[in-house]
Amino acid sequence: MRDAPAGLTVPEALEHAVRHTLVPGQGVSAASWEWVRTLIRLAMASPALGKVWAEVCHTSEATLTEVLAERARAATTATSSPTHRPDAQDPAALGSATADLVTPGSTTVDPAAAASPDPAVATSPYERFAAAVAGAAVRVAVESWAVTDTSPTGPQGPAESALGNLRALRDFSWTSGQAGQTE
Repeated sequence: MRDAPAGLTVPEALEHAVRHTLVPGQGVSAASWEWVRTLIRLAMASPALGKVWAEVCHTSEATLTEVLAERARAATTATSSPTHRPDAQDPAALGSATADLVTPGSTTVDPAAAASPDPAVATSPYERFAAAVAGAAVRVAVESWAVTDTSPTGPQGPAESALGNLRALRDFSWTSGQAGQTE
C-alpha cells in the first residue's frame, strides 16, 4: 500500500496493493503460494502456530494503520497547502489530528498517546479500525483460499477473493467515522 500512487483513494490503493502482492508472479511466486497454503493450514491445526499467524496479522495491521495515517496526512497537507510540506520538527505542522499527541515544548510525539508502534506516526482509533477492516478482508480471502485445493490464480485465488471482499466494503468510510461516505 505504501507503493501505491499518492493520487489513489484508499480503496484504490488497497486494490493496487492486492494486485501487486497477492497475484502470483507479482509479489509472491506461484510456488510460494503453495508454501503459504501449507503454513496457513498448519496454523489452523496448531494452537502454537495459530498464535504466530495471529501475531503476523497483528503486525501487518499495525503497519497498515501507519500507512493509512501517512496517506491521510499527505492528503490533508496536499489539499490545505499544495506548496507547503510540514516539517516533522514543527509540532504545529503535524496537524490537528496529531497536535494533542505532542508534548508541550517538545517536537516529539508522546508514544503513550499514539496508537501506533512507531511514535513518529500518530494514528487515530478510526485509522486502526479501518486497517483492521482492510486486513480482515485480505486475511479472510487468503485463509479461505488456503483450505481449498484451488489454484492461487484466477477467480478462486486469494487476490480475486480479496478484491471481492474490498468491493463489498464500497460504502465503508476509510478516512472518518461516518459510515456510508465514500471517497
